[in-house]
Amino acid sequence: MALTLCVLPQSLAVCRLEPGAKIPAWVWRQPFFCAARTDDETSLLLDENLLKKKAALTTDWAVEGNWRAFKVLGPLDFSLTGILSAIAAPLAAAGISIFALSTYDTDYVLVRAHALDAACTVLSTAGYLIKR
Repeated sequence: MALTLCVLPQSLAVCRLEPGAKIPAWVWRQPFFCAARTDDETSLLLDENLLKKKAALTTDWAVEGNWRAFKVLGPLDFSLTGILSAIAAPLAAAGISIFALSTYDTDYVLVRAHALDAACTVLSTAGYLIKR
């Protein structure tokens, strides 16, 4: 299956908050973010530039920045299988680690910013159309 991947323009940060931490109101107003809460943690995926502007409000968060995202252009039907593994496999073979995220309509695969060009090359070689 030939899929198109779009590189999102913003640099992203993965943040870890304490279990049960309240997600600030300013996060909910962002055009792109992801929030996940478990018994062990609350995690956020945010635009890194926004996070820098809010640094005084996030001093107790663990932050891993410099991520870039590929969005699988969809929507993807729930009956499809192997989408993430088909993207992850060539990246893993090239030694590029990922952070993956799925939504109702599609998947996102994040790579470290320094590996973005290499990831684009690897995925293009694997048959994906990359839109930058």
